[in-house]
Amino acid sequence: MEIASILIIDDEKAIVKMVEIMLKKEGFSKIFTAHTGQEAMKLLENHKFDIIILDVMLPDGNGFELCPKIREKTNAYIIFLTAKVSDLDVLTGFATGGDDYVTKPFNPLEIAARIKAYLRRRGNGEKLRQPLENRRYDFGRFILDEEKGELIVDGRIIPCPTQVFLLLRYFCKYPNIVHSKAKLLDAVWGFDHFVDENTVSVHIRRIRERIEEDPSQPKVLLTVRGLGYKLVKGNEK
Repeated sequence: MEIASILIIDDEKAIVKMVEIMLKKEGFSKIFTAHTGQEAMKLLENHKFDIIILDVMLPDGNGFELCPKIREKTNAYIIFLTAKVSDLDVLTGFATGGDDYVTKPFNPLEIAARIKAYLRRRGNGEKLRQPLENRRYDFGRFILDEEKGELIVDGRIIPCPTQVFLLLRYFCKYPNIVHSKAKLLDAVWGFDHFVDENTVSVHIRRIRERIEEDPSQPKVLLTVRGLGYKLVKGNEK
């Protein structure tokens, strides 16, 4: 089992304890807990986390408000816990920096499954069967350095949440090819029973906000109407 550091943020102590016990049974040992946003931010000052499980409803605010503050400090994989299931709520979670979500009530083993799936995807990315020099993708205005886990735009390192990074990495590996939303869901998320094609649209926008000079008039990550998206490299359109 990969050693991953996990932070659980939820004011319901029974839920926190249940998830913590289950994760330990599944082989995860580095688990931290917080019951308020303030407690969580203090932990983030002193610890580096790989996965954050974040409840939407907190006593000193809500997860949607807390998530951007967390993103200022870490690119950890963020899983929202929410009793809200509307499309707007789900998209709000992604738009504020979340990578995944689980609706309450839930089976704690589902959280373990999500975490393991993410770690497998991350592990596959770290063990690519190609020379390291080919893991630095140079598109002129931006560079994606897979080995360092960095997105560099106009010479500056730009914060990039995990799922945004993974999606952009996929485009960089296969430029000048049209990818459908369904294909991207399968390739990057690895499963599609809890996310839909709107998820891809949100993450496309988040990529454009980082790599395009004008995200509303993209010139690099293009929409091919009715088919999907493609990342343009060189002079090809």
